[in-house]
Amino acid sequence: MTQDQTMKALSKVPAVTLGFWIIKILATTLGETGGDALSMTYKLGYLASSAIFIVPLIVLVIAQIRARAFHPALYWATIIASTTAGTTMADFSTRSLGIGYPGGSLLLFGAVLACLLAWHRSLGSIDVNTITTPRAEGFYWLTITFSQTLGTALGDWLAASPTENPAGIGLGYLGGALVFGTALAIIWLLYARTGVSRVTLFWAAFILTRPLGATVGDFLDKPLDHGGLALSRPLASLVLAALIAVLIWLLPQRAGEHPGAKA
Repeated sequence: MTQDQTMKALSKVPAVTLGFWIIKILATTLGETGGDALSMTYKLGYLASSAIFIVPLIVLVIAQIRARAFHPALYWATIIASTTAGTTMADFSTRSLGIGYPGGSLLLFGAVLACLLAWHRSLGSIDVNTITTPRAEGFYWLTITFSQTLGTALGDWLAASPTENPAGIGLGYLGGALVFGTALAIIWLLYARTGVSRVTLFWAAFILTRPLGATVGDFLDKPLDHGGLALSRPLASLVLAALIAVLIWLLPQRAGEHPGAKA
């Protein structure tokens, strides 16, 4: 193996392509339907469901960090585990703990910023192309988990009507999805037309795909009288999981470029 091939093998996160964003949005939607299926459909509650989802998340993160190369199935399984755990953890914090959507969103947003700041101060960069050490991967997955949790709280805050929750803004699920979709479109325009930091735009897009998926997931499975389609959560989750598996197989999946590859 050449030096260039060795350096590329060390990068265990995928290259950021259109396929990456498509699968990411579907994964966040699956996280919402899957998390709600366990906590609501099967009535296990937010705390017990969070405990159940955190176990595979920890196992998968350890497996991802210990892996010697980029494995698409392992990476996306870890993303899905983080987004399902994020769904139930967000619901537990905003509903069971009683801090509400605004409080939960602000708290979790602060946690995401704290992770990014600690990561940058510790390693000098939060660019995903520099993730080549276990320490960097640890920061990466911690930041992702908090961002997935934030997305659920933020999506619920915008979508919920004041009659459901006094703090709800009341845009509805489609309205919330439109807001987050528009925000992502603006980020794409900034990427295509300006010199704004690519690292900043990546993390902004990464965070916003989660509430987009959350509102779409809620639209699929919430009752008709709440503005949803009332689809079966377990069935919707299985369909989304199958679609993600097909896309991982069909769409090109390659590791991101190691920072030393151009040297």
